[in-house]
Amino acid sequence: MAKNFSIKHQPGFTAIAATCFIVLYLPIIVLVIYAFNAASSTSEWGGFSLRWFQSAWQNTQVVDATLRSFQIGSIAAVFSTIFATMAALATTRTAPYPGLTFKYAAINQPLMVPEIVTGVALLIFFSRIKIFTGYSGIGYLVAAHTAFCIPFAYLPIRARLENMDLTLERAAADLYATPWKTFRRITLPLLWPGILAGLMLAFVISLDDVVITEFVKSGGQDTLPTYMLGQIRRGITPEINAISTAFLLLSVAIVTLFFFVSRKRD
Repeated sequence: MAKNFSIKHQPGFTAIAATCFIVLYLPIIVLVIYAFNAASSTSEWGGFSLRWFQSAWQNTQVVDATLRSFQIGSIAAVFSTIFATMAALATTRTAPYPGLTFKYAAINQPLMVPEIVTGVALLIFFSRIKIFTGYSGIGYLVAAHTAFCIPFAYLPIRARLENMDLTLERAAADLYATPWKTFRRITLPLLWPGILAGLMLAFVISLDDVVITEFVKSGGQDTLPTYMLGQIRRGITPEINAISTAFLLLSVAIVTLFFFVSRKRD
């Protein structure tokens, strides 16, 4: 007689899952622990201390790079979310037509193309503009991050739109509401959790980006990730551990905040 088969209990899956979690999170745990190391070397433990957090706080290069990262990430997240919202509305609030699949592919193109290819393409494109205009500010980084973050913001917004019931929007149209009033009073409040999720995702992606930033930035425009990359080339110090820990805690706090805000509004 055949035994009942349960997909919930597979031999060896627990061990595989535990191994994956250990491989993923053990290095992060070690990094966080050694961020509080009082010793000047990462190879020995010198006791608990906040020395390296204070050192990072007093490092003007770290502060400047952090503020620049937040400035670029905030602007890029807002713009990419606006563009992604318009693109999601244009590709979901319409009947299927030839070419719609191509538009999906074009919007999601940065997700499919290797990031280094996008970085090289932006480097060539922006270098020509710099020659003609003479401008070399962080506007190029904002534009590059905005373009790269659009598909990340687009996915949750489009998913939200596709799962929304059209009954209320149709009722508003039957009551002679204008398209703009329907969008402002009906669609936007229902879409808000998806917009917040897209904004959060775009901000985190921009904040963590290294490859595109490394190709597009000019001298003196280091973000926090590119600054840390430059410091690691000279050798890992406990200060880098402290910066990484603060960056990790900040990212977790942002994701947690937006999660609760989105769940409350849902």
